[in-house]
Amino acid sequence: MSDKENQPPQEDSLRLDRASIPTSHDTSDEGISRRGFLGFAAASIFLAHASQQSSRSESRNGIPYRTLGRSKEKVSLIGLGGYHLGNQSDPQESIRIIRTGLDEGVNFLDNCWDYNGGESEVRMGNALRDGYRQKAFLMSKIDGRAKAAAASQINESLRRLQTDRIDLLQFHEVIRDTDPDRIFAEGGGMEAIVAAQKAGKIRFIGFTGHKSPDIHLKMLSVASKHGFTFDAVQMPLNVMDAHFNSFEKKVLPVLLKSDIGVLGMKPMGDHVILESKTATPMECLHYAMNLPTSVVITGCDSLPILQQALQAARSFQAMDSSQVASLLAKTAKAADAGQYELYKTSHRFDGTYANPQWLG
Repeated sequence: MSDKENQPPQEDSLRLDRASIPTSHDTSDEGISRRGFLGFAAASIFLAHASQQSSRSESRNGIPYRTLGRSKEKVSLIGLGGYHLGNQSDPQESIRIIRTGLDEGVNFLDNCWDYNGGESEVRMGNALRDGYRQKAFLMSKIDGRAKAAAASQINESLRRLQTDRIDLLQFHEVIRDTDPDRIFAEGGGMEAIVAAQKAGKIRFIGFTGHKSPDIHLKMLSVASKHGFTFDAVQMPLNVMDAHFNSFEKKVLPVLLKSDIGVLGMKPMGDHVILESKTATPMECLHYAMNLPTSVVITGCDSLPILQQALQAARSFQAMDSSQVASLLAKTAKAADAGQYELYKTSHRFDGTYANPQWLG
């Protein structure tokens, strides 16, 4: 694998909330339709109703739990993103972050075979020793589109994570129009994942992507043609996505209809959304939680940032229509051209674009 410099950040690092929100975007007077905001708000509130229903039944240490779609597994509302754990300068600090999260009530752990040259999985594997594996719903991802590459990456992830079973394994970076057909082709990566599932190495199967909701829809369509239904799907869900090439509007309703678990990522667009000065970290997290996400995955590269994520989950209350409309009004202008969603509009976040050999 390539060294760490070739790998882009994949999840959101929380930033401590010190910035104030400019008042210039507090209303819709800048040529933005108020009716459009209310339309977004109505849709969000409708979806949030399902979210509230699923989160009432259980919490652990104040962290709400939701149901992961058709799997019926219970998972924490906040999930720890794996990239930044491996990017932390001190491996022992990464272990402390993971174990503190698990002790505080988080159970959903995100990772990937390619994060930081495998270091993210190595650190997570070390953190899951001494009984911590039993506390975790462990998710990781592979890049292999061909059967041989996928099988090799699955076994390598199991070794690094020091486990004989991954709870949810996902195809990573489904960002090309050709990816769905390659994965489901004869000799494709899906054959390796299904074989691993039959062997008891993995429990549930999903896919991720951050580029285009249309590619997500194609992946779901190709799967359906092969008689396959995913257990979970991961995608960006945030205050900017609601306005631009939106996964929330295009993909989320399809997942809910099929009872597929919804994994929200990039609630702050890998902190880039915060640079727009239109929303605070807590607003970004609460917006994503207000949707019927099973989990909102966010990167925590220090204990203070982890504590902020925990606070967001514990303090979350369903947003009403006026709150949603106000937040979307503030972010609409900045979101218009996707300049704060670089994972959609550039190759900055495309690890497999820089390293096509990972696909097999």
